[in-house]
Amino acid sequence: MKQPRIRIGTIALTGLAMAAFAANSVLCRLALSHAAIDPATFTLVRLASGACVLCLILSLRRKPEPSGGSWPASVALFAYVATFSFAYASLPAGTGSLLLFGAVQTTMVGYGFVRGERLSALQWFGLTIAVAGLAALVAPGAMAPSVAGACLMLAAGVAWGAYSLLGRGITDPLSATAGNFLRSLPIAIGLSLCVLLFGTNLTAIGFACAILSGAVASGLGYTIWYAALPGLTPAQGASVQLSVPVITALAGALVLGEAISLRLSISSLAILGGIALVFGSRESAPSRTS
Repeated sequence: MKQPRIRIGTIALTGLAMAAFAANSVLCRLALSHAAIDPATFTLVRLASGACVLCLILSLRRKPEPSGGSWPASVALFAYVATFSFAYASLPAGTGSLLLFGAVQTTMVGYGFVRGERLSALQWFGLTIAVAGLAALVAPGAMAPSVAGACLMLAAGVAWGAYSLLGRGITDPLSATAGNFLRSLPIAIGLSLCVLLFGTNLTAIGFACAILSGAVASGLGYTIWYAALPGLTPAQGASVQLSVPVITALAGALVLGEAISLRLSISSLAILGGIALVFGSRESAPSRTS
């Protein structure tokens, strides 16, 4: 069946959303690699600023109060943001984004399989390649990422996959996202209070990066993504997210001076190519990303 033509406006919105999602990784790594803020404070500021922007957008839409979301989704959102922040204390931006993306998509495909969805031989091949790429990326070696950081980012991917699954079928995703951001704030405050016992760190640069991550890359990013989604088929919405780890790696090299190693390049081809094979032969609902 011939795919419908994508409008220029949808392409522009999609590009902006993917850039915003990639910016989350770059901003978090920029702040934490320079010890400009601690991960718990980054988590709290990101969620708080994101909630403020989302509620402001809802008010401009003449819907002043978030009416959606749930506590399970809010816990999954908090788990994603917290583990994401702690992971970037030791992971390069490109590596972290690739691990996150691979874990998100593997989680969602795995959930579908458990629920009775069956994969074709080509899809199994793609999933095997993607998992092998993840294994190669974290395998011991001179260029291997931090084990603790990799485990935290994989956990972040599982949490975001769960959050995406919990959000399936929601008729007003923007309102639900705002509600989930608000519900996650008490948990984030509790984490920050616990970390106070070990000492916190906060500078103006770190605070600014956290606000930009929450308000612009998350709050505005999700708003733009939800505006673009109606113009995309499910497969297009899922496939376009393959660009996020690539954008992140390039931005990490340009902004943070991170090297794009041979290990990262080969793993990227395996993970992104494998996932493209999985989504290329079925119409799968698009997941929301970082």
